[in-house]
Amino acid sequence: MARPSSPTLPDYAPEAPRDCPRCPRLVAFRNEAAQAQPSWFNGAVPSFGNADARLLVVGLAPGLRGANRTGRPFTGDYAGDLLYSTLLAFGFARGTYRADPNDGLRLVDCMITNAVRCVPPGNKPLPEEIHTCRGYFSARLAALPKLKALVVLGRVAHDQTLSTLGLRKSQFAFRHGARHQAGTLTIFDSLHCSRLNTNTGRLTTEMFHAVFRDVRHFLDELP
Repeated sequence: MARPSSPTLPDYAPEAPRDCPRCPRLVAFRNEAAQAQPSWFNGAVPSFGNADARLLVVGLAPGLRGANRTGRPFTGDYAGDLLYSTLLAFGFARGTYRADPNDGLRLVDCMITNAVRCVPPGNKPLPEEIHTCRGYFSARLAALPKLKALVVLGRVAHDQTLSTLGLRKSQFAFRHGARHQAGTLTIFDSLHCSRLNTNTGRLTTEMFHAVFRDVRHFLDELP
């Protein structure tokens, strides 16, 4: 099993504490959201899914009115509508997605996490914030003993994955639908399922489904 190239720091766990203090700008933004909407989750959003999953879906970061509000990745915004309907269509989820963490939806052989665990202003984490959160991502990978495939949603997730695995970005160019071999892990690139990408036609439902169809076939063919 491929593992992160550098040791996970001892003070990093697979999940960040809800009140993670590591990135001052993100802490301040969370606190502003908490003052405006105290009933929201407003914290570092934990991964969702199975610890024995063979598939890890990697997003960018929690959306302000999505996961930052609900406390579950991709839950409560348009990106989640497309992602969860796709996971259901290809057997990676079971139940009904209602954009509510209490909807009873369960992932099957799958986990969802984010490259950055806290909501960033404008959905744009700074390079130092991505680097700081890498310890959590590294620990998350190390805690998935059956991991075989990653779907990385967008360039930030792609680059975070490569950096964590100690791979050169020049040798693994990001392209929607691309597949990269990284030791015993296979990385599948996809454009992020954001409303911006779908509204502009840069990403269609068919294009997104094609990636997960490829992953489904890949996993089904494994011994």
